[in-house]
Order: sequence, then structure tokens, then C-alpha cells
Amino acid sequence: MELLPLWLCLGFHFLTVEWRHRSGMVTAASQGGCELLDGVADCRGRNLASVPSDLPPSSRTLLLDANPLRTLGNNSLQRYPFLESLSLHDCYLERIGHVAFQEQARLRSLALPDNALSESYKETAAALHGLRGLRMLDLSGNSLTEDMAALMLQNLSSLESVSLARNIIMRLDESVFEGLGHLRELDLQRNYIFEIEGGAFDGLTQLRHLNLAYNNLPCLVDFSLTQLRSLNVSYNVLEWFLASGGEAAFELETLDLSHNQLLFFPLLPQCSKLHTLLLRDNNMGFYRDLYNTSSPQEMVAQFLLVDGNVTNITTVNLWEEFASSDLSSLRFLDMSQNQFQYLPDGFLKKMPSLSHLNLKQNCLVTLHIREHEPPGALVELDLSQNQLSELHLAPGLPGCLRSLQSFNLSSNQLLGVPAGLFANARNLATVDMSHNQISLCPLPASLDPGGTPGCVDFRNVASLQSLSLEDCGLEALQDCSFQGTALTHLDLSGNWGVLNGSIAPLWDVAPTLQVLSLRNVGLTSSFTELDFSAFENLRSLDLSGNALTSFPRFGGSLALQTLDLRRNLLTALPQRAVSEQLAGSLRTIYLSQNPYDCCGVEDWGALQRLHIVADLAMVTCNLSSKVIRLTELPAGVPQFHTGYVCALPLVTSLELVRKGRDSVLPCSKNTSKSSNLVLWMERVSVLRVPQG
Repeated sequence: MELLPLWLCLGFHFLTVEWRHRSGMVTAASQGGCELLDGVADCRGRNLASVPSDLPPSSRTLLLDANPLRTLGNNSLQRYPFLESLSLHDCYLERIGHVAFQEQARLRSLALPDNALSESYKETAAALHGLRGLRMLDLSGNSLTEDMAALMLQNLSSLESVSLARNIIMRLDESVFEGLGHLRELDLQRNYIFEIEGGAFDGLTQLRHLNLAYNNLPCLVDFSLTQLRSLNVSYNVLEWFLASGGEAAFELETLDLSHNQLLFFPLLPQCSKLHTLLLRDNNMGFYRDLYNTSSPQEMVAQFLLVDGNVTNITTVNLWEEFASSDLSSLRFLDMSQNQFQYLPDGFLKKMPSLSHLNLKQNCLVTLHIREHEPPGALVELDLSQNQLSELHLAPGLPGCLRSLQSFNLSSNQLLGVPAGLFANARNLATVDMSHNQISLCPLPASLDPGGTPGCVDFRNVASLQSLSLEDCGLEALQDCSFQGTALTHLDLSGNWGVLNGSIAPLWDVAPTLQVLSLRNVGLTSSFTELDFSAFENLRSLDLSGNALTSFPRFGGSLALQTLDLRRNLLTALPQRAVSEQLAGSLRTIYLSQNPYDCCGVEDWGALQRLHIVADLAMVTCNLSSKVIRLTELPAGVPQFHTGYVCALPLVTSLELVRKGRDSVLPCSKNTSKSSNLVLWMERVSVLRVPQG
């Protein structure tokens, strides 16, 4: 009997160990393999056919996702009356017992996505009706129709968040969300909704966030949900968006109408707090120039709105449709991928708070920069992929881009920019003018105060860090082209001859450059060795597509991480000293598509051991008329360069085999390597090497 206290102590000790997590929090595992931690029972993906019965009765959260339950019986949750959150995602549920939640009066969050609840939706609805305190309900991905959804939501007046995404709802009327006066979030994305009857959302007085993305709505007319803060109607087939008229104050802050078929700029509320407007990928344009402007009253569209026995007519001016909209709080405007050919006078002036403007991929031909256009708060402007041939800068507007940080003009038809465009651009950090036929101002500013007409002047833009001038047809750079900048990223790719065989024009920015792209600029090794020793902070260097015959030179303190040497004229790999020098920092090197000589790759093994050659399988070498992958060379073959393999007379592989190993390599010091060589020669029909 005296051993009993000892056994009790040991038993208590092992129980304590079993229920303790490494972090000190209470944890354990149930018979079904669930993980128990601080009131949470995680039973996800345990191949359970029923709810475990051995979990702590005090569990507050139960995660049963990805288990083949199929049915949630009436007594399945009876042992867990303290549940506050229950997740049954992807459990093949077809039926939920009508009193399955009878003991779950504390349940606040219920997630039932990706099941088959449409099979027995009436019984499931009966089960849900007992959850009087439920606040969050996820019924997405259950093949529910609008009638099924209406029945399941009936009498759940406590709900604050509902997801009906990925179902088969086609139309909405006032009965679907009846009685949900506390609902704040409603997700209806990825259904088949093509019609919303008037009054469908009238009872949702607390609704703040509505997601109708990926449906089939053809238009939203007389939009009057003044309480909404965010509305997502992207990826529908909208041709019109018209807010209700009048002076009602809207709380709307974010409106996403992208990826639709809008023909005209949306008619927005006259009084709103809108700060984000997304209009990407539509068919919009301004059409005033297509009409006789002397009679603007004829350029209108009239909408006939029928709601029961009430008929209203809304008239919209087609070329000033934005005029009455309140855009004073707008900060982010995305109008990319549309058909805008111009911006009406005063358009940007209505947006004094605008900080981000995206006009990418439109049909803009000219752009006039007037007073307060762009607004003084603008920090990002994207005009890329248009047809811009001219930028006009109103006189007397110095520092019009004073707040701008990012300016994208790439892929246009510009031949130049207005003089002084970048003057006093104190915050400009990123400029992309690639794919325009421009020229850089050639002389130092002190010697050329007027500048070459139309030339682009980046000199003394001290804030400039990233500059892309790819494929701009640039002539040879002068030494002062980037004087006064502190560039960290520079792309000069596609400008053949821009450096005139020397990297001297880059010495002004050599100390600050981190990423440099000199792809396809005509660099050669015939005049002088490319020396990047002064580029102490360089991390990434692209020299592909040039005519280099020798490896560039790098200083001892260089911290280069990525080097691209593809598509050059290199015949030998970098010397061992160079490869060892780069070994400390280099993470990735590209070497393929060069005419390497198989007898000049003696340092191949050293590079291979570094595991940094990203295109390893594509690196080849030439052996006479044969092209061989370096990875197929037998170990040790390149080491015969000093008088073994590369000094052999012209022989055929059959002769090598017939004469035998000793007669072929009489001076061989490594017979194991020579046997490998004979086997290798059997795969090559003719070995052509220099005589003697």
C-alpha cells in the first residue's frame, strides 16, 4: 500500500505531460486525433465519419473541415453546449438534423461552405432557425437557389455577416433578406444573378459591405443604398451604373465596377465619401467630340424606370456624365483598359484629393497638363500603353509634378516631353519611359540651359531611384546624362550602341546602382575589359544579348547576387579566381546560349559545386561540329586541356576503341579517367582537336 502514493504521483505527472504543449499552453489529442488547444478542438482532415464524442465539453471552437461526415445528426453536438464557433467546410454534408443545434445557444459563427445542403434544405433551415444568437453564417458553395436561401435565412435576425457565394441564385427580391436588420456584410459573388428587384435590400439598413462580383447583372440604375461603404460589382455585364438623383448623402467609400461592359463614365452620387473607384476593363470613353457641341441638349440618354405602378424617367448627358458627381474625396482612380481618347476639361480638377491615377491601355493621343491637372496630391500616374504623341504643359506651371513619386509613360509614341516637365519634381522616385523614341539631353545643364528641343532631362532629379529606358532608340550617352541623380535601378536594354562600348557614362551613378539591365545594347570585349569594380552596391546585373567574348571584371567588395550572361560570345567559363571571388555573394548566374569550347571549361566543376547556375541543363559547349551539354561531360574530362584530350590527333571513336586505352593516351596519369573518356568517345562520332 505504501507504493500507492508513488503510482498516483507518477500518473498525475504523465497526465500533465500529455496535456502540456511546448509553449506552455494546454494541449492534448482526442481519440479521433483532434488537436486540443485552449478551448479549440482542431479535427480538420481526420477522415472522421461523425463528430468525435470524447472532446472536452467546455470546447468553444470546433473545426471539422474536410471530413466525410455527410450527415450532422440531431445528437451530434449535444455534448458541446459551450460552442461559439463551428466550421464544417467541405464535409459532404447533405443533411443537418432539424434539432442538431438545439443545445448550441451560444453559437455565434457557423461555417458550412462547400457542402450539398440543397439536398435537404428544408430540414437544414429548420435546424438553423433555432440559432437565435448567430452572427456569422457561411452557406457558400451549396447549390442553393434564391428560394432555398430565403428559407434558410428566415428569422435569423441576429445575423451580421452572410455569405451565399458560389451558389445558383439568379434573382433577388425583397423576400430573400427579409428581417435581417442587423446585417452588415453580404457576399453574393459567383452566382448567376441577372435581376435585382426594387426593394431587395431596403430592409438591410445596417448593410455596409456588399459583394456582387462574378454575376450577370446588365445594369444598376437608381442605385440608392446610401448606407453602403463598399460595393463590388466587378465581373458582371454592366453597361450602365446610375446612382439615384437628389442630394441624399451616400456613405460609399469603395466602388468596384471593373471588368464589365460600361459604355459611359458612371453617374455617381452627388454627395458621397468615395475614395476608391475601380473602372478597369470596360468600354468607356468621353464622346463630346463626336457630336455637334452647339446643341448639347441633344446628346442625352433617357432611362425609363418602372417600379410597380410608378414610372420614372432619368435623363443623362452623355459627354458630361461626370459633371454632377461628387469626386472631391476620391484618392484612387483606375480607368485602365478602356477606350478613353481624351479627358474633358476640368475632369481632374474635380478630384483635388486624387493620389493614384491609372489610365493604362487606353486610346489617349494627347494630354494637356493644366493648372491643378494633375492635382497637387497625385503621387502615382500611369499613362502607359496609349497612343500619346504629345504632352502639353501649360506655361507658368513649375513644379506641377511636385508630389509625384511614380510616372509611367511606357509604350507610347512620344518623341520628347515638354521642357521642364521634371523640374522641381522633388519626390519623383520611379520613371518608366521605355518603348518611346526619345533622346536624353546631351550636354551638362550649365552649358545647355535651353536643352535640345523635346529631349528628356533627368539631370539633378535628386529623388529619382528607378529609371527604365528600354528600347527607346537612344544614341550614345554622354557622361553627364544621369548627373545629380542617385539611381538604384536602371534599365537601358534594347538601345544598341547606347554605351558606345564603354560603361563610363554610368560612373556618375555607379556608387548607388543596385539593379542594372544592359541587355542587348551592343557591348563587346574587343576594346576594353568591362570593369564593374566601382559598382559597389550592385546586386543584379543583366548583360545578356551582347557580344562579350570575355568575362566582366568585378571588384573584391562587390556583393553581386544575380548575373545574366546569356546570348553572348563567351568561349570559356570564368577563371577559377573569378568564380571563387563571386562565390561569397552570387546566388544566381545564367550562362546558356554561348559558344563555349569544350576544352575551355576547366572551371566548370567549381561553378557546378556552387549550385548557382540557374540554366544548368541548357549550357552547352562545342566540340568540333558537335554541340554537347556540359552536364553530359564525364567527370574530369575538361582537366585534360593541358596536353591530354585537346592534344590528340584526329581519330574516330571506332579507332579509339580498336587501339585501346593505353595506345590512345600513352601519357595518361589517370587510367580511371581515360576509361571514362573512351566510353564518352563512343557517343561522339568524330573528335576534332588540334594536331600536336
